[in-house]
Amino acid sequence: MAKIDPSFFTVRQLIELDACTRCGECRIWCPTFAEKGALEAITPFKKIDALRSFLRRDGWLARLLRRKPVSDEELTLFAQGVYDCTLCARCYQVCPVGIEMRPLWIAMREQLVELGLHPPLMNRLRDTVTTHYNISGDPNQNRLGWTANLPTVPEGLDRRQSAEVVYFMGCVAAFYPMVYSVPQSLVALLGRAGVDFTTLGGDEYCCGFPLMIAGMGKEALALMRHNVEAVRALKAKTLVAACPSCYHTWKHEYPHLLGEPLGFAVRHETEFLADLVKAGAFHLKEMHKKVTYHDPCDLGRTSGIYDEPRQIIQAIPGLEFVEMRDNRQYALCCGGGGDVEMADAEVSGAVARRRLGQAQETGAELIITACQQCKRTLLGAARKEKVRIRTLDISELLWEAIQ
Repeated sequence: MAKIDPSFFTVRQLIELDACTRCGECRIWCPTFAEKGALEAITPFKKIDALRSFLRRDGWLARLLRRKPVSDEELTLFAQGVYDCTLCARCYQVCPVGIEMRPLWIAMREQLVELGLHPPLMNRLRDTVTTHYNISGDPNQNRLGWTANLPTVPEGLDRRQSAEVVYFMGCVAAFYPMVYSVPQSLVALLGRAGVDFTTLGGDEYCCGFPLMIAGMGKEALALMRHNVEAVRALKAKTLVAACPSCYHTWKHEYPHLLGEPLGFAVRHETEFLADLVKAGAFHLKEMHKKVTYHDPCDLGRTSGIYDEPRQIIQAIPGLEFVEMRDNRQYALCCGGGGDVEMADAEVSGAVARRRLGQAQETGAELIITACQQCKRTLLGAARKEKVRIRTLDISELLWEAIQ
């Protein structure tokens, strides 16, 4: 019979299990529970309650008190609830006692991987990333495949020594044609602004984020070390990532997990582009459209970047900008996070449809976001629902304004 090991959790997390008041506020804000309400195990407080119960039903005291051992059925239900979570961290925003739930959910996944109770597709993800160094399984040397449609490929785009900036593409932008226009727009903007930049080309490996959130963080350490050394070898001063998950992993996880400073700055594209806009690097033409903005979870709640994307949007003449009902720290997830698309594609799509509905409420012609995965998820939902609304990355919007 499988047993929960408390060593997978920090002292703070074990204390937080008792700090939960079971008020149910998180239940109201959980996007996957809103779509799958019959499964109470999804709700944050039920996951906390279950883990606390499991820990109290093991050891000599539990045997002395004749507490019922944890059954395989209970653990299976618990695992389903843990993996049907987009890790959006909305629950943390509304928790009255401030429980840091996202790291707790990841720790739960690490324990479930150890017990072999994770979704089988996660094994395929692990094998793909550790073998091919990307999430798609394509040859990794093809990371610059999106450049084939560029009028002119920027000189020195592939591993140029001593460039000031390295653009870290990320697996989604590099291998999924639906979002090729994101790296194409970003490199066009960097070129227009005269930025001295390059990429790691085929030396870019997956940042490790998909494995970390699957509960397989140990498998990501080799990827992290490779990426850091690859950037250092080019002697770049700044790394720019358009993917919020890549950005957060580089900015916050790499120094912590590798135990050393990176030796270069890490910035998200919205931070970098906002500075260029303020400096007058672009001549922005009028765009007479109504737009709304979708806050990516890993850019907003996880990394605290809310203002820069809005500054870029509001700098474009003629745009009418309107917020969605749920925005900034309370923004609804697009449904594409937390590896849920692999664990439960149906619930992922349902969350995307709900967010799409909020965008429709605004009457906007365009949904602007700052995440390739968010664009891919929302664009897919719009196509399935036959909704005539475009989804653009912030770099695409800015490039359109210049054109």
